[in-house]
Amino acid sequence: MLNEELLKAWEQRDGAIVLTTVDNGGMPNSIYVTCIGLSDDKRIVIADNYFSKTKQNIALGGKAAVLFITKEGTSYQVKGDVEYHSSGPIFTWMKGWNPTKHPGHGAFVLNATEAYSGKNRLM
Repeated sequence: MLNEELLKAWEQRDGAIVLTTVDNGGMPNSIYVTCIGLSDDKRIVIADNYFSKTKQNIALGGKAAVLFITKEGTSYQVKGDVEYHSSGPIFTWMKGWNPTKHPGHGAFVLNATEAYSGKNRLM
């Protein structure tokens, strides 16, 4: 769950975010994502519209990080465990805000375990 500072920054984010996952060999994979939401319980949810390597890494049960910048130019990084939903409440909720021009194969959920703004640890 994101803390108050992160929630305020999330509301002021500017542009796409960067999602990074890691494979079993430690090789990172980063992608830009724009179809994102914050669940009622304050978890970051990303629509799987065109995941390939990202989805493979998620299946391995690894961790992930998102990086975003605010309109004021402050960067934030949130790291944590991942879930993937292809049915159920989170999936249905994601389908409600994901643009219909995108497939929305699943809902990627980041459960934050730590977060930073620059070198400052926020949680």
